[in-house]
Amino acid sequence: MKRYGIKSALILTMALLGMKSYGQQNIQFTQYIFNSISVNPAYTGYKEEWFGQMGLRSQWSGWDGAPKTGTVSIDGVIDEDKRHGVGLQITGDQLGAQGATSAYANYALRLQLDRSDEHRLALGIAAGATQYSLDGRKLKYHDIDDPSIPDGQISTWRPDVRLGVYYSNTKWYAGVAVHDLFTNSKSGEDFQFNLNSLESLYRSIHGYFIAGMLVELDRGLMLRPSILVKDDFKGPTSMDVNAMFIFNEKFWIGASYRTRAKIFDRDYTSKTASKLSALNSMSGIAQFYVSPKFRIGYSYDHMLNRMSGMQNGTHEVTLGVTFGRTGRQVLSPRYF
Repeated sequence: MKRYGIKSALILTMALLGMKSYGQQNIQFTQYIFNSISVNPAYTGYKEEWFGQMGLRSQWSGWDGAPKTGTVSIDGVIDEDKRHGVGLQITGDQLGAQGATSAYANYALRLQLDRSDEHRLALGIAAGATQYSLDGRKLKYHDIDDPSIPDGQISTWRPDVRLGVYYSNTKWYAGVAVHDLFTNSKSGEDFQFNLNSLESLYRSIHGYFIAGMLVELDRGLMLRPSILVKDDFKGPTSMDVNAMFIFNEKFWIGASYRTRAKIFDRDYTSKTASKLSALNSMSGIAQFYVSPKFRIGYSYDHMLNRMSGMQNGTHEVTLGVTFGRTGRQVLSPRYF
């Protein structure tokens, strides 16, 4: 059997743990609070204007083979009544020798709940596929002739469907979504090498709950607290608590705290919960509107657990562009 070097074993361990939890199977950007299309497909078209965004994320910088992720998305409404939102999101992720590229087409039916059009309930669906790859040339090993290690890059792909519900008004919002509905693997292994092929990828259904509100503190000063709860219905539940201050609708600055939440009673908790640290990370987040149509965001994640001294944090940059509105002018800015 193959024997990996310490660094390669570390990289692969990160990959396996990430795929079983929330790391690399379901990629989540820190700045999802500015554009939640990757979390909930029902968010598609919420801004009621054509909006494109690009994001780049360098996770655990300083580690060889650490995750690097890029994404491009565009969404908007296609009718004057703003009932139909459509979007497209493409994401590429690289973690050591492992890669994943996904593309999703989104649709949201946006139901108007009142005459003033301040309340909307959206039902969303996203359909797409992810191509998983493994480059044997990036693996470090001792047994050169090991037949279970691919000579070059091998790949496979998996389809997926996501569903979501999203309610919003001018003061608060809430939504739920499920990802990986086509999960059907019963294997306990993440990667199975056999004749240089990827026979199985372990995936599990993920659930997301998001909610937030807008509080006017003073003229030109808003507070936007929000929360996100993630769960794969097997391991620990993860919770993000965010707070953003908005100055004159142009400059956003705030922080996020990610922690483990004991919401559900799982079998493993009686044996391991006391050994698992609830600390995860703290993030500083900022967004600036260079113009009404162009915005730039930056965030830095600092680990609070034992990994904090082993890497240099996570950097993320986003660029957003508004292409124009469809139908009548939107009276209130889109804070959510």
